[in-house]
Amino acid sequence: MTDFEKVKNYYKHFDEKNRLRNDNSGKLEFLMTMRILEKNLPALDDGAEISVLDLGGGAGVYSFPLAKKGYKVTLADLSETLLEQARKQKEEDKVENLIVCDQVNATDLSCYKDNSFDVVLLFGPLYHLTEKDERENCVSEIRRVLKTGGKVFASFIPHLSGSIALVQRFCWSPDQVSIDTLEECFDSGKFKNLSSNGFQEGYYPASEEIETLFATNGFEKLQLRSIRGFGYEKEDAIFKFKNKNVFSKILELIDSTAGDKSILEMCGHAMYVGVKK
Repeated sequence: MTDFEKVKNYYKHFDEKNRLRNDNSGKLEFLMTMRILEKNLPALDDGAEISVLDLGGGAGVYSFPLAKKGYKVTLADLSETLLEQARKQKEEDKVENLIVCDQVNATDLSCYKDNSFDVVLLFGPLYHLTEKDERENCVSEIRRVLKTGGKVFASFIPHLSGSIALVQRFCWSPDQVSIDTLEECFDSGKFKNLSSNGFQEGYYPASEEIETLFATNGFEKLQLRSIRGFGYEKEDAIFKFKNKNVFSKILELIDSTAGDKSILEMCGHAMYVGVKK
């Protein structure tokens, strides 16, 4: 099973709060993710109250902008370290729509009632749940706490993208990856780090597996796409475009091609968007 203590320890030392701010790759991921959310989230019309569970939301990188827009956000994460950072920011910024910050394992949402949320964001847990029953429990629980017609946004690391990235880690950090580790990842999608340093407890599924996982748990697919698309590993060049019209057109082209299977499988983090039937 997944060693959750290793995952918690990783996020105790990794600067997850600033991951999407520190460089252009993170900035593009944040920008494209917000575009996906803005196009697909329920509208806040006529004072509508829309509840969002940000499951695995870390220090609240997405919780805070959504709360400031008017969504009622519950932030839940495994890492008490990241939750403490979120609580501190909530107090400093006086963000009332961030309702609570709960320490939760994504495989067990028993602290939440059935049909509690209009939206669930799952940006992180699927990177780490190495066992099939854990992933099934996670998605089943999401379906339980979502209202009928509610939407899930789930990010994951596609099999080829994640496995090939391990080749680089094998070269740079041989204490973390052996040739056996590499072969196991290409075969099963599981990454078990040999060291306490670096990313821990990884799982890299093919996109078809993610689609099936949600379909068998009562979701209808709305979108399955790469987040950064062809902008993956070209972020520095993209952010050099100072002409706003050109920059906007590049983002539109990324969006229009992000569902292409070759891009989806090879260009970093991907996202499934589905609705509970």
